[in-house]
Amino acid sequence: MTPQAFVTLAAVPAQTVTASLGGQTCQITVYQKRTGLYLDLAVNNTPIIYGVLCLNATLIVRDAYLGFSGDLAFYDTQGTQDPDYTGLGGRYQLAYVA
Repeated sequence: MTPQAFVTLAAVPAQTVTASLGGQTCQITVYQKRTGLYLDLAVNNTPIIYGVLCLNATLIVRDAYLGFSGDLAFYDTQGTQDPDYTGLGGRYQLAYVA
């Protein structure tokens, strides 16, 4: 997995960002629950995945049949912890991988 781009996120408990990734217009929603950080992904307003638990260095989409070219993954730049909102945009980076 080689990161092709990074998605800019803020250290807030819930947010939605729009990004162009691999020629796809993506709406990414990231939100914190008691059980972890979760991600929803839509491409051109078409749902791809919803409610996926984000883990360190683990692909989020995983299946090409869902209609997303490439994948997303969070990386801990200071260790191997799973992401939480307090480190978004700093310690935890969301990468688009192809």
